Amino acid sequence: MSPQISRRDFLKSAAVGGAGLLILKSSSAFGYSANEKLNIACIGAGGKGRSDIQGVASQNIVALCDVDARRGADAFQAYPKAAKFTDFRKMLDKMHKQIDAVIVSTPDHTHAIAAVTAMRMGLHCYCQKPLTHSIYEARLMRDTARKYKVATQMGNQGTASSNMRESVEIVRSGAIGNVREVHVWSNRPIWPQGLTRPEPQQIPKELDWNLWLGPRPTRPYNEAYLPFKWRGWKDFGTGAIGDMGCHTLNMPFMALNLTHPISVHAEVFDATDESYPKQEIIRWTFDKRGDLPSCKLTWYDGGLKPHADILLGRDLPGSGCVLIGDKGRLFAADDYGGSHVLLPEEQFSDYKLPAPTLPRSPGHYEEWMNACKGGDKAMSNFDYASGLTETALLGNLAALVGEPIYWDADGMRAVNCPKADQFIHPTFRKGFEL
Repeated sequence: MSPQISRRDFLKSAAVGGAGLLILKSSSAFGYSANEKLNIACIGAGGKGRSDIQGVASQNIVALCDVDARRGADAFQAYPKAAKFTDFRKMLDKMHKQIDAVIVSTPDHTHAIAAVTAMRMGLHCYCQKPLTHSIYEARLMRDTARKYKVATQMGNQGTASSNMRESVEIVRSGAIGNVREVHVWSNRPIWPQGLTRPEPQQIPKELDWNLWLGPRPTRPYNEAYLPFKWRGWKDFGTGAIGDMGCHTLNMPFMALNLTHPISVHAEVFDATDESYPKQEIIRWTFDKRGDLPSCKLTWYDGGLKPHADILLGRDLPGSGCVLIGDKGRLFAADDYGGSHVLLPEEQFSDYKLPAPTLPRSPGHYEEWMNACKGGDKAMSNFDYASGLTETALLGNLAALVGEPIYWDADGMRAVNCPKADQFIHPTFRKGFEL
């Protein structure tokens, strides 16, 4: 092995080669041990980025980036030795040889440009959910991760829960029989939706508004957009289903292999051209998948819920998920699909869990960090996460176009609705093209 090999190249090779290659890391020829820390940069250091940084605080935090000095202040102060940036492009141009991996914790509309730029430099990538703002971006994230052979993970932490994996195993074992109907409901949105564009306001001096807009069309600043409230605006967020779908849809998506629906229909209430609706019901239809029968999945938000007797006499909580099989039902009472109840309860009073078939996680962030160092892939890697995100975004697509979508997954197009193309593959602003 040439002594010129870079530390990052070796980490990348280890991530591709698997855990077996880690044995070599103790060799003095490489000057690298299995316990060596990753050099991590965070794009979007404030807000959710702050807790993401805490999740990887056992590693070296070498660079931090945030377009808003106010939001990033806590992280900047907590890591005084880390290089500070406002523009992630400048950070990566200057420091990519010193960075092993990046965390992307920005608003939805800038996930793809930040993550793809980093992955094209050979950097491992953790990205918050939903993976992207558009379906095209989700496919691109998947394909880029494959091409550059980097370790990836989306930030839907419920995937690492042993209870969530247990729920998947129960469904896959056939305990509730063939599932042809799934209902998922959420207490989101908890931010304003159904809004029209607000009047211009003066941009705070601590905020680089142009960088915050990133790939989206230029518009005047207003405090109605941020922080956090961007989720309700079509240009920036992905609404209720974008916020929580990658959590609440995750367990049935994994258990039933709900990839590539054949049709999607959305029923919306109080939508506007600028903002997602106050309430919606979205219905996906999935064709047969191997031995699994066709299945219908329904999502409710804004206080809407499925029919009251769906839990066979139990009260419906603010959020939940129920899979209806021909032998019983599985009810997940939390947002992450972990806390499950088999119904009717008397039928399953003596039920014994199946033998585990999925590995148990060492922890959400640990999964990704281990993958970066050559361990097994994180379960919510971009191969998996792109499909989950695409399914959720298809719900938004049906809401945006106002008509049913008949989906050609291979062609990545709505066969009946050409006007959907502008939302599937949006135009990116100069300087932020993909």
